[in-house]
Amino acid sequence: MSSMVDTREVIILGSGAAGLTAAIYTGRANMSPLLFEGTHPGGQLTTTTEVENYPGFEDAIMGPDLMKRMHAQAARFGTEIIHHAVESVNLGVKPIEVVADGKRYTTKSLIIATGAEAKLLGLVSEAKLMGHGVSACATCDGFFFKNQRIVVVGGGDTALEEAQFLTKFASSVKIVHRRDALRGSKIMQDRAFGNPKISFIWDSIVEEVLGPDGKVTGVRLRNLKSDVVSTLEAEGLFIAIGHTPNTKLFEGQLELLPSGYVRTFGGTRTSVPGVFAAGDVQDSTYRQAVTAAGSGCMAALDTERYLEELKHQSHTLPPSEAVGRVKASAK
Repeated sequence: MSSMVDTREVIILGSGAAGLTAAIYTGRANMSPLLFEGTHPGGQLTTTTEVENYPGFEDAIMGPDLMKRMHAQAARFGTEIIHHAVESVNLGVKPIEVVADGKRYTTKSLIIATGAEAKLLGLVSEAKLMGHGVSACATCDGFFFKNQRIVVVGGGDTALEEAQFLTKFASSVKIVHRRDALRGSKIMQDRAFGNPKISFIWDSIVEEVLGPDGKVTGVRLRNLKSDVVSTLEAEGLFIAIGHTPNTKLFEGQLELLPSGYVRTFGGTRTSVPGVFAAGDVQDSTYRQAVTAAGSGCMAALDTERYLEELKHQSHTLPPSEAVGRVKASAK
């Protein structure tokens, strides 16, 4: 196939809030975006129930419904959506190459919105009760646990921060940690130890989430030192053991932070000209639907400017010099 004919203006990887917002904006700018949904169509919001903090929905909206609307909006503006996951990318060539389902695609620009996945315990009961008392996001779901007992699993800053936040709503928060000392920063430890609503269960793991009627009623714990099994009553379980950004495809091709997140410069630009990153794949701090959507918008606008500059320079300079100028401006 001729690469001239098939080279896209923009390809978007990922179909969560960031990827679909980028598709809406690039679609409205007549860039005919091609979007690959990936292995988890709709992203993390498809695993949540009521979303009350996304602007514009006074009475809340179910996570899957919100993503369905974004999907339809992106399609309305001409986004071509492919259900396959991308197998490989080559960021070292121009145009950029993307391979999915054995087929090769080329593009002048790429928006990475592959997201991040919350690390979970891997229990069958945890998966079954996700969204029904089990959560991996305190700021998303804490509001639903007013005056209830909550268990938080983890021992790092994420767990301590989430526990602190949850005390605004919960009657009590118990942190379950597999060791006898926390890994979090001293300031976060001091805050947690000083909060009367927070207590600790050391050297223990959650073996099972209890919820016979489809709603969390407690957890079964095992003490790793004594092997004693106990039951702890609770209405909520928050898993706070970190996130894994979906960046495996880009290792060795793109500058990543030590944590694995894509490093961005002055917005959504990455270390490779013409490649932009949006949403949880580059945001380890906020991780909200609205911030993901906002960065998807930013990536679309950054991409549009990049392509305009590329077009302008290719008209006024020899090809090799034009590429050099764009590379320089992308840094």
